[in-house]
Amino acid sequence: MIPEQIEHLGIAVPSIEEVLPFYEQVLGLKCYAIEEVADQKVKTAFLKVGEVKLELLEPTSPDSTVAKFLEKNGGKCQIHHIAYKVNDIESRLAELKEKGVRLIDETPRKGAEGLTIAFLHPKSSAGILTELCEKK
Repeated sequence: MIPEQIEHLGIAVPSIEEVLPFYEQVLGLKCYAIEEVADQKVKTAFLKVGEVKLELLEPTSPDSTVAKFLEKNGGKCQIHHIAYKVNDIESRLAELKEKGVRLIDETPRKGAEGLTIAFLHPKSSAGILTELCEKK
């Protein structure tokens, strides 16, 4: 499995409203989309840096995985995951499973921006939560 490119970097934040001014006013980036992904219990904001996107992830529920991640890391903004753009996500997951990679998502699901996504467990991906993304 060779990814085409980094799709985005996910950054867990306690509040998009509080951190967005840094990205827009200090770094000069522009937020081009904000949406809620209800089944993942997050609100997302997207900004672009060249061809790579930054995805700010704000938990919408205290029991979301992002809320737990923030709590574990002192409530401070942290890199949450790296997402790679792939073609044929289903075959990539089958190939990774065959190689013994532990998958969080054995079946792809809908993510933000209309992408089809699946996560690999950090214990099988060098300690970093890894997301595969495909634009369908």
